[in-house]
Amino acid sequence: MGEPIVKIVGVTKRFGAVEAVANVDLEIARGELFALLGGSGCGKTTLLRLLAGFERPDRGRILIDGQDMTGVPPHLRPINMMFQSYALFPHLDVAGNVAYGLKREGVARPEIATRVAEALALVKLDGLGTRRPSQLSGGQRQRVALARALVKRPKLLLLDEPLAALDRKLREDTRFELVRLQEQLGVTFVIVTHDQPEAMSMASRLAVMNAGRIVQTGTPHELYERPATRFVAGFIGIANILQTAPGRWLALRPEKIALSADRPATERAIAGTVVEVGYEGDRSLYRIALADGSTMRVAQTNVARARESAFKRGDNVWLGWSDDAGQVLHE
Repeated sequence: MGEPIVKIVGVTKRFGAVEAVANVDLEIARGELFALLGGSGCGKTTLLRLLAGFERPDRGRILIDGQDMTGVPPHLRPINMMFQSYALFPHLDVAGNVAYGLKREGVARPEIATRVAEALALVKLDGLGTRRPSQLSGGQRQRVALARALVKRPKLLLLDEPLAALDRKLREDTRFELVRLQEQLGVTFVIVTHDQPEAMSMASRLAVMNAGRIVQTGTPHELYERPATRFVAGFIGIANILQTAPGRWLALRPEKIALSADRPATERAIAGTVVEVGYEGDRSLYRIALADGSTMRVAQTNVARARESAFKRGDNVWLGWSDDAGQVLHE
């Protein structure tokens, strides 16, 4: 990891009896796109609000660019935040929304005009400065909010579920736009999301949170291939969890299991029966019932010219995998 721009040291935040963030330590490198990933109520949004200064920790310190920001109010931090709702002013046009923060800071009008034009060009909204938010599509409103956040040239940009309000196709397109912008500008992005594919496809590194704690941090590849816990293995993608000994489990990804009609030439083989088939175009996802009453999921790539899955419900099959296919888990 490069030079950290963010250091969170032993931060805890309670709301009454609820410990929303529990003794979190985290470093975020300068210039990276970092994701906080977790389910509802895991503490990721509270941690983002602590970074932004909208909440104060009960214990611990938050350093940004080497400066202790623990008690510094939001408007004095070198950050900006893009909210899930976008929070655009309906009575202002696009240019007015983007310029709002600069006007509050007393920036000279000529510089405001230049920076607003640059920001709108950056997010590909040239020529739309005079439109009102109500005249824009959801994707365009999202880009106005992004331009407003970037125009102040923050060292750190915080994005709270930035793609949640967009439809599926637009979300997929916008992922790549955000990555492109982040790489072009070199600004550190911290994104909060509950969407695993979103985090995996965008982030250079991510932290998985559960019950107010960070349970694992790493690159998308590291978290998918080498999950440390049963929670991470099950939360990142799909995993079959097999108990191999007391307190010891093995995580097997569906695509690492071979499915065949005959017993494979490996000792790692189990017989089962197909109970569900999900055709997903490039692959089929099978649920296989085993003799002990448990089930396993297997993903098999479909041949380009095949019109149907290779196996059907009720077929007796063998599942096989290599010795190095699984990841050992200890909790």
